[in-house]
Amino acid sequence: MEGSFQLLASLMCIILMGSFVRTKRDTTRNLLNTELHSAPAQRWSMKLPAEVSAAAGEAAVLPCTFTHPHRHYDGPLTAIWRAGEPYTGPQVFRCAAARSSELCQTALSLHGRFRLLGNPRRNDLSLRVERLALADDGRYFCRVEFAGDVHERYESRHGVRLRVTAAPRIVNISVLPGPAHAFHALCTAEGEPPPTLAWSGPALGNGLASVPSPGQDHGHQVTAELPVLAHDGRYTCAASNSLGRAEASVYLFRFHGASRASTIALLLGALGLKVLLLLGVLAARAAARRRPEYPVTQDASPRPQAQESNYENLGQMSPQGPPAAMCSP
Repeated sequence: MEGSFQLLASLMCIILMGSFVRTKRDTTRNLLNTELHSAPAQRWSMKLPAEVSAAAGEAAVLPCTFTHPHRHYDGPLTAIWRAGEPYTGPQVFRCAAARSSELCQTALSLHGRFRLLGNPRRNDLSLRVERLALADDGRYFCRVEFAGDVHERYESRHGVRLRVTAAPRIVNISVLPGPAHAFHALCTAEGEPPPTLAWSGPALGNGLASVPSPGQDHGHQVTAELPVLAHDGRYTCAASNSLGRAEASVYLFRFHGASRASTIALLLGALGLKVLLLLGVLAARAAARRRPEYPVTQDASPRPQAQESNYENLGQMSPQGPPAAMCSP
């Protein structure tokens, strides 16, 4: 009987321990779930597209939005955009907003072409770039800084790639002298995608392959050389990519010297012409010296001149003698 009570007590202990383990396990699971749900709903993060593409001369928008763990932050903040590298790259835009203000006052805008499009108070740092140039091609990084009671800052690590496209444009074409009285030509063009260059001219076949121009950071410029210009005439450089084509030309005209006999004849002919002109001038001067000079004389008595009168000549109208008397018989 006593053994039965011991067995029953052991079974009750096992059942109670199982219930205790199950209750502890459920309690631990509920505790983990409670910690997970009580964690902050937002963290520091930034969202940017991988790439934005636009044509040279137009405008582009670089989107950038962020989240932070402070749900109701209204303190001072600063929005910053960098180019090239995160954290250390040069700033191209910066603005600051005072406490409780949604107006971000621009403190820096490179060349006046960068303008904040978003509202930092609403977690938007989107930037607009005006009048794009090939030099603007590259990677950009957005950054936000909180000040006042909260001193925190966050910046994108990968940024957004701004890709600027452009039709080809020839920036330089020239003919340069070389050794042994030879000449060569150079042609440099820019564009995105980088253009291909080809030469055409007298006695030339297919154009030469383009060579990347040294010292270009983004590879937008290419150069093609025509090493020897063997013939006089017009040489044309053509640049082309998927967006268009451009051409430019140079002319080569070399002076071909005459033979020695022809050169001497030309010199003697020019000398003889000068001698003839000199003799003509001397003869004209001698003739002018031998020319006789005649004095100019005036008459002592001036010639009478006819004078006009307002009166009539009555003597010619009447007879010379007195009129004859007429007697009647």
